[in-house]
This record gives sequence, C-alpha cells and structure tokens, in this order.
Amino acid sequence: MELMGQKRAYNWYISLVAAACMVLYGYDASVYNALQNSDHWKAYFNHLSTEMVGAVNTAYTVGAIVSGFFFGGPVADYFGRRVGMASGCVFVIMATFMQAFAPRGDIGCFIAGRVFIGIGQGLALTAGPIYIGELAPPHIRGKIMTFWQMFYSVGSFIAYWVSYACGQHLGSLGEWDWKMVVIFQLLMPIIILAQVFFIPETPRWYIKHGARFDQARASLRRVRETEQDVEDELLAVREAVEFENEAISGSYAALWKDRTVRKRMYLALIINAGQQITGQGTLNTYSSIVYKKVFTSSSQINLINALNATFGIIFTLSCAPIVDRFGRKPLLIVGAIGMAICMVIVAAVDTETPTLANGAKSESVGISIVFLLFLFAFFYKPSWGATVWIWTSEVFSMNVRAQAVGMASQTQNVANAIVQQFFPTFLNNCGFYAFYMFAGINVLLALFVWWFIPETKKVALEEIDVLFGGSNHVEKGGDLLGVEDAHHTTVGADHAGSIDDKAAADHVQEVKV
Repeated sequence: MELMGQKRAYNWYISLVAAACMVLYGYDASVYNALQNSDHWKAYFNHLSTEMVGAVNTAYTVGAIVSGFFFGGPVADYFGRRVGMASGCVFVIMATFMQAFAPRGDIGCFIAGRVFIGIGQGLALTAGPIYIGELAPPHIRGKIMTFWQMFYSVGSFIAYWVSYACGQHLGSLGEWDWKMVVIFQLLMPIIILAQVFFIPETPRWYIKHGARFDQARASLRRVRETEQDVEDELLAVREAVEFENEAISGSYAALWKDRTVRKRMYLALIINAGQQITGQGTLNTYSSIVYKKVFTSSSQINLINALNATFGIIFTLSCAPIVDRFGRKPLLIVGAIGMAICMVIVAAVDTETPTLANGAKSESVGISIVFLLFLFAFFYKPSWGATVWIWTSEVFSMNVRAQAVGMASQTQNVANAIVQQFFPTFLNNCGFYAFYMFAGINVLLALFVWWFIPETKKVALEEIDVLFGGSNHVEKGGDLLGVEDAHHTTVGADHAGSIDDKAAADHVQEVKV
C-alpha cells in the first residue's frame, strides 16, 4: 500500500478546511429540528403553529437561495474561493447571536437570524466544493469530495449530541437548553476563519484573474508531487481558459449561450432538487415530528437523532473507497432504489400496525421504523448525499463553474422550501402515508439517472465538456496557444514549463463577469 506523501497529506488538509463549510449546513439543518423537540423553545416563542414552523424553516431557505443564485458565484469569482468561504462564516456568526438572544416571543428576530444563516451558507457552500474540485487531483477527486458530504453529518452529529446532552439537564439549564444548542453553531465558522487565509487560493482562479501564472504555479507546487505534474496542469488550465475566453464566452453568458453548458445546467438542477425530495431533506428538518408519531419521550427522540447523525458519518465514509472505483452513476441508481424500498416498508409498517392508547406505537414497531430510517440513511449518504455534490462540482467549465455550482446547489433549497412548507401539515393529516410519495420520487430519480446522467469519474476538469457533446477545452486551447502537445509540457533545468508565462498572459485575458 502506497504511503501518503507530504504534499498529498497537505492536499487533504486544505480540502478538509474547505469541507468544514458543510458542517455549517449540517449543524443548522439539524439544530432547528432539535429545537422543535424543546418545550422551552416552544414556550419562548409562544407555541408556533405548524404553518409558522414551516415558515421559520423557509426563512433560512429564502436567504440561501438569494445568496446562492445571485451572490455566491460572483463573490467566489471576483474575490476568490477563500473569501467566499470566509464571508459565509461571518454571516453565520452574526446570525447565531441573533437567534440565541432574540427577545422573548420575538419570532421575527429569530427568523431574521435564519435568513442571515441562509445567506452565509449560500456563500460558503458555493465556494467550498469549487475549491476542493480545483485543487484535488482527478484520480482522487471523488474520494476527497466524499468528505464534503461527510462533514454535513459531522454538523448533525455535533448538533444532536449537544441537544441530547442539554436535554439531560433541563432542570439546571432551563431555557438555556435550546440557547446552548444554537450558540454551539459558533464553533465551526471560527475554526474555518482561523485557517482559511493560510491555505492557497486555487491556480484556476489566479489564471482567470490577471493571468497570474507565478502564483498559480506556487499553489500547485504545494499540492502536486512533481514539477512535471505542476507544469502539465498549469498548461491545461491555461489552454482551457484561453479557449473559453476566445471561442465561447469568458462570462456567465455561456450559461445560456452554450448548448452543452445549458444541458449540464438542466441536469444539475434536477439532481440537486432530487437530492432534497428523496425524503432525506424532510427527515433532517422534521425527524423529531416524525418520531413523535411513534415515541412519546423527548429524551428518546433526542437520542435517536444523535445516533442517526453518528451513523451518518460512517455511512458517508463508505462512499470514499467506491466512488472513484465504480463511478458516480451506479451509486446514484443503487441509492435511489434502496431509498424507495425503505420508504415503502416504513409507510407499510406504520400504517398497517395498531396505535396504542398513549398515541405511540409498540416497542417492536418503533424499533422497526427506526431501523428502516437508519437503513434509508445508509443508502442516501454515499449516493444522493455525497455523489450529487461530487458530480455537480466537476461538470462545469471554468468560465461558469462558480455561478453554476451556486445556482445548482441552491436548487436543493428551492425544492426543500416547497416540500418543507407543506410537509408538517401533510404528515399531520396523512401520517406515514406521506412516505409513499417519497418512494415514488426515488424510483423516478433512478430512471432519470439511468437515462440522462453521464459518468464523470477520473475525467480532468478541463476536459469534462467532451462528455456533454462539447469541445475538448485543453486541445482547442492548445491550438490557440500554438502548443505541440496540449497535455504535456517540457520542464527545463530551471523547472519552468516550455510555454513562456508572459507570452501566455498576452493570450489569456482577465474574465469580465
């Protein structure tokens, strides 16, 4: 077994710093779920109606959608991937104080905090996966991106275990049982801010902005093993940028002008929306309400949520050894089929068994439902959880990558907002029959992937367009630059590539977005 070298280890480190942005998302999605299980939180805000519970969750979604669609891409493109991540963290810190110290009964202040968190996550979740994708080597890109989704589970893990611990000390904490859960949200953005400006910016961003080849080369030297690897990748990026600027469009206009980019955008929008309507998005937000249909003990529900988050980390890690071996497409298909089966059985177990006098189910039925929902997570985490992010972050060409990833990823929140707004009422009126809907959706998603989604494993980012009927940006860019071999350059004694940086800079124009 090959030992990990110093540069490969550093590549993992900087990728994990960026992946920590996903902890923000996982924590927030889970913390609101946990708060709904707190009697003190309910009393503090005067026992909200089911419609208002949905509205509070939707407030976050609105902030995330606006930020992701209109600000995430431009911030990551104009100011850099690191600034995108950092600015998102600042918004989360401000929002945490707004929520934790909202005046009693002032749900408006709490909702404003939810909007701010949405804005912060729209910025951070656009820049983070782009940063990882642009610095990770192609042959392990999927494996590294697996940790992006795993950190979502880490966020849930922290939120639910903090909630469980606070729930065990209700007498001494009082209403601080829910405030402590909210305040712990400060932990990860502070950790990210302490490190993000000490990791390198991506070489693709340096070349797009001012053709700063020396800085791009310095970034690559920190994460690539040999000088030949550095120069070959630098050449490929130069060629791709040159072709995109000269032959397509260096701006976001390519999102609707380029037929192959439009195709990718449609596919990415659908699978990102699909990720949230598999049923997992609903369970992340409303599992406490779902489990109250089965269990009566709040402490028991807190423990189940915490265990689910713990197993979620393990389930997501199972993606790492297989995503670059078997590919993205098989994981998505198998995951969707597995989730559909779980949802059918969950609905049948609940609806076909008697409810006890106290409103709960028998212990054996409760255990069965918990097991099936854990099994659902087993299928979701490595497939539609991790793989959708991997696929989305690697299919767009560099000229539109930031904006496209921001828009596609926020489609998750668009779909989530629609489902989450009506789900509490749907569950209240129809009970577990609601899960049959998710089963049908998962079957349709499996068929969609089978027919329309191409495999992207181990394809270089600059050559991904070929899979969608487009040109090879590396080879076309090589023609424009007059390069004999578009994929390799000759490294001289001074460790410089065969293409003169100044001459290349005359070709590569700064992108005007």
